[in-house]
Amino acid sequence: MAQGYATLIKEATLLLDKFNAEKQCVEEFTEDASKAIENLDALDKKFILDIISGCIEQKKLLDVVINVFYAQSGKYLLKADRNQLAIICYFSMFLIDDLGLECFSKIVNSLDIKKMHKFLSFFFNITNLSTWIQGEWSQIYDAAYVERNWIAPLLRWRPEIEILMAQLASRMSRGSQFKKATKKNTEPHEFSLTKPKARPLPAPEPIPLQEKHLLVPTSTYRVPKEKQVMEEVKQRNRQKAEQVLYKANTQQFKCANPQKSERTKRVMSQIVRSHDAQLKFDSLHTSGTPATHKPNNLPIRLNTTAILREGALYNRQVEEELRRMEQLVEGAGEPSSFLQWQKEMRERDLQEQLAQVERRRLEGRISYEEAALARTRIMERNQKTALLKKEETAKLMQRYANKRLQEEKEMRDLVQQVADGHKNSKAAKVKLQEFKQQIVKEVSEQSGELLRQALEEAQAELSRKFEIIRQIRAIESVPLIRHKFVDETETAGHDLLGEMSLTELRERLAMLRDAEQREHQDRRGHILEDKKSREQLLLEQLDTIALHRTALGQAAARRQEEKRARRELQQGVAEDERVVALQRRLEERQQERQRLKQREKTKAKISEQSATHALKSWNHRKQKLEEQHWADLEQRLERQVQQEAPNTLAQKKNTQGLDINL
Repeated sequence: MAQGYATLIKEATLLLDKFNAEKQCVEEFTEDASKAIENLDALDKKFILDIISGCIEQKKLLDVVINVFYAQSGKYLLKADRNQLAIICYFSMFLIDDLGLECFSKIVNSLDIKKMHKFLSFFFNITNLSTWIQGEWSQIYDAAYVERNWIAPLLRWRPEIEILMAQLASRMSRGSQFKKATKKNTEPHEFSLTKPKARPLPAPEPIPLQEKHLLVPTSTYRVPKEKQVMEEVKQRNRQKAEQVLYKANTQQFKCANPQKSERTKRVMSQIVRSHDAQLKFDSLHTSGTPATHKPNNLPIRLNTTAILREGALYNRQVEEELRRMEQLVEGAGEPSSFLQWQKEMRERDLQEQLAQVERRRLEGRISYEEAALARTRIMERNQKTALLKKEETAKLMQRYANKRLQEEKEMRDLVQQVADGHKNSKAAKVKLQEFKQQIVKEVSEQSGELLRQALEEAQAELSRKFEIIRQIRAIESVPLIRHKFVDETETAGHDLLGEMSLTELRERLAMLRDAEQREHQDRRGHILEDKKSREQLLLEQLDTIALHRTALGQAAARRQEEKRARRELQQGVAEDERVVALQRRLEERQQERQRLKQREKTKAKISEQSATHALKSWNHRKQKLEEQHWADLEQRLERQVQQEAPNTLAQKKNTQGLDINL
């Protein structure tokens, strides 16, 4: 039974390790866990699911105890045992009254004794329970509820738990006493000298692995999501606009009678006839200027989806128009007069709006020009301050350059004095360096020769091994010729139910192939019939689309007329007095800005000329100083050579005298 409890606790611990609170909820996780433990008994399955759901729901209370336990007493315990300790803590808090001390003791004894003893002694400590554990739990739940339901029962069970901990301690002490193992005597064996060592198999050559090719990304064949979203937004906006237009056309003037009287209709017809009589229908009309952009009248080839979609759109439009006509026949109002008044008011508002937009644009241009003028003035002031700074820095640089030349002159004199003192030591260093280079060269030649010999020996050994491997593989690749004559009309003789000969198998396969071919032909006939019906439907849809497109072309022509009228309206706006005044003011600001730019260009040329002149004078002065410095160096070298010449002559005479004496 103890082994059974250990298995169940281990299964529950593994399932709790898989739980992720950010990606899973309790219900989904319990369903997945129940599927994972379907092979267990019903009682064991219910026991594990109750443990999992309880530990997840009371995770905050359990984490308070487990975190502090790992920080204080469980520093050397594995993090993988965290959920196991959480299950024992959950049993102690919620299920110890239901399970009883005997069952709880069996569960604890089935697990690791040292870990359980350490955790129970920490958790059932009176100081820990009555101080910080109660305080932390009281921050999550009510203090009275915590005291009544958890702290008091745990303190009541403490004496029995102390007995259990004493038993665990005694088991630990017994387990720590190691038994002294009996030593085995050495048994002599004879040497096995005749048994040869097994020959190792030759290492096969590594087969080169083909690099895995990169897969084509799925985004290549997928339509962009942004395009689909834009189409959906367009469709929704169009539906909203159609609904608003439909409501505006059908739900206006509900209180009044929209029907006109006979007298009103008669007067309106007379006005229309008189107006038509004044029109000049018989006059000659020009064809107008040729269009700069000719419309493309080439037919567009649509696919099946586009034809069906456009046909459905036109069918919906026709249904809406028929519904509107039925409403007019039933007595609904015609909003033509209201639409005419609305159109006039919109044109007037548009004219005022265009004039206001033009004024704002000109005011913005004027403010931009004024800002540009202010910016140029600030730049002029900054340029003046920059010139003053440049003059000051030029003076400082001149002073610094003179100081540096003086310091360099002093340093050269000092270096010359030190070099004279080190002439004698340099010769000895050169000889020592040559001797070391000769030794290094000899050692490198000897090591190179040894490496060359070792490389030749290794190559010879490797080629010999390759030749042996090639011979072995050639012997193994020789095929073994085995002839076996089979009668295709007889069975294999295995006494199976579905056993058949090769001839029968071929006949059955041929019959299956014929049946599949007939089924394929029937399916192909159905597909051709469906294709013909679809083509007929597409032709009908194309006729409907052509009819509606002609109607849309006429509507587009009317819209072009409206655009032409709106353009004339904009020309009238451009002739407004306030707009003309703002344009005049803008031209004045632009002229003033051009004058300032011209003045800045002339100033820049003058400053550039002065800068080049100053640079030339500085270069000339610097060149003179350098020439003087090099002349001083040459004179110093000449004096030094003249001083050293008598000494060298005396040394040569002394050496010649010594040679003669020898």
